[in-house]
Amino acid sequence: MKKVAVLLINIGTPDSPALSDVRRYLSEFLNDKRVITLPFFLRKILVNGIIIPFRARKSSKLYKNLWTEKGSALLHYSTELKNKLQNKFNKDYKIYLGMRYGNPSLITTLKQIKEENPDEIIILPLYPQYASSTTGSAFEAIFNELKNWNVIPGIKLIHQFYNHPEFINTYVNQILKYDPKDYDHIIFSYHGLPISHIDKIHSSISNDSCECINEMPEHGKLCYKATCYETNRLIVKGLGLTQNEFSVGFQSRLSNKWLNPFTDQIIKDLAQKGIKKILVVSPSFVTDCLETIIEIQHEYQELFIKNGGEKLTLVSSLNDTDEWLNSLFKIIKNQ
Repeated sequence: MKKVAVLLINIGTPDSPALSDVRRYLSEFLNDKRVITLPFFLRKILVNGIIIPFRARKSSKLYKNLWTEKGSALLHYSTELKNKLQNKFNKDYKIYLGMRYGNPSLITTLKQIKEENPDEIIILPLYPQYASSTTGSAFEAIFNELKNWNVIPGIKLIHQFYNHPEFINTYVNQILKYDPKDYDHIIFSYHGLPISHIDKIHSSISNDSCECINEMPEHGKLCYKATCYETNRLIVKGLGLTQNEFSVGFQSRLSNKWLNPFTDQIIKDLAQKGIKKILVVSPSFVTDCLETIIEIQHEYQELFIKNGGEKLTLVSSLNDTDEWLNSLFKIIKNQ
């Protein structure tokens, strides 16, 4: 029988909320040339001289609020998912987990895979929508490691699964657990990206002139913004929502030159218009993390209540739920 290694990839987390660990994590993350796309020396000055000195202490406090006795939510759920998948597959499939930044590191995990000498490696970044700064970065790191291997096994890349029926149906069912009809409005919040990242994907069609908000264009199959909106159309169709029952926004921006509309502004506007109960879904994440638990569930809830709202509920990510486990099993087996 063919020996298959399955490599699950997630973004990563600090080893602890301690300032030194957070600083180390941010340094690895923000110095990635696919994350901050400035020339080398400018990136180093900006990241190491400005961003990290000012951001590390604040981020450390946020991670302390996120941390539980099980540690980082992202690492905990990712590890549980890996273990459950291993139990579901037969012995010819071995499941691995690597973090793009932090531990268990992607490179260390690849070296473990190399020792097992598999016939094939299936590489699955746990990002539904492709972006150069996430999936692209992970693939580049993997290729840089593989080029040094004497024997390179068969490689299968799962670039994204933004429109895969298993992913869509699982997210629809996850939302339905929260009785969405009991809320005044639903917000679908996707992680933001700099507009410059989007313009590099289809340079002849600018972000402002693209019609991906309304339909998937031919040039949009590997465009993060286009795939986010396609994911949204499919989930909305599954839920049977009308146009006035939901909004789409982008969160976690570092400047106003990021994808908009901005989720925090949508939340503020809805509260000021008299909306009292909102449900927030973040389908660019399959694992709960700082951006969902802290940014949405804590910070956005405070913003909503401050501006007149009463209740903001976050739909938990898919994490290690049985339905997501079964969906991932099918996605992998069909490669």
